[in-house]
Amino acid sequence: MRIALIGYGRMGKEIEKIAVSRGHEIGLTIDLDNQNDLTVENLKKCDVAIEFTIPASAVNNYKLCFEAGIPVVSGTTGWLDKKDEVYSKCAETDGTFFYGSNFSVGVNLFFELNKKLAELMAPRAEYGVEMTEVHHTKKLDAPSGTAISLAEDIIENLPEKNAWVNDKTPADNEMNIKSERVGQVPGIHTVKYESEIDFIEITHSAKSRTGFASGAVLAAEYCLDNKGILTMKDLLKL
Repeated sequence: MRIALIGYGRMGKEIEKIAVSRGHEIGLTIDLDNQNDLTVENLKKCDVAIEFTIPASAVNNYKLCFEAGIPVVSGTTGWLDKKDEVYSKCAETDGTFFYGSNFSVGVNLFFELNKKLAELMAPRAEYGVEMTEVHHTKKLDAPSGTAISLAEDIIENLPEKNAWVNDKTPADNEMNIKSERVGQVPGIHTVKYESEIDFIEITHSAKSRTGFASGAVLAAEYCLDNKGILTMKDLLKL
């Protein structure tokens, strides 16, 4: 498989190592220094693109991949206000778009655990809920895309909550997501339910970026035989 790496920061370099170890070839690498090389013509020389950039450029990157007729796997967060536009363009071009707020297999299992716990807590009004997410100081968005995914699943299952806030005192119908930026932390997400007599807490802590990179390469491989709008739920059959 010939891969276009759009974004060659720490994640891009980790993805490259994993991809090469699995027998794949990096056919195109796009970084700040060679953005003019991100063209439909160059993308057509690849089988799939893996995109980890920033929200400001992500949507245009997706569209170029759709125009080139190659699947795109993206872990960029912070662009979901344009989700309808992206999904529409994907459908219009009969393209393939695999998006994950987090490609770690462990995190995606954690998503399922989070939903199940929220279902169990739904009738327990004596418990309040909050979340804490901790990442490295260079992470641009807050809260993290993973935290937003967790919060949306909680809101879907807790009748008394219909919104989340970030680092604010929440109203009764809201849950707070506390964001911390510390050193080189790859990612820690904790969901806590607390009453006057006890608390229940679940945490996922990433040891490195390897889990994210491995998942992104698995997603790229999955795109070769599957089309449309895809997620880790499809890949992991959750």
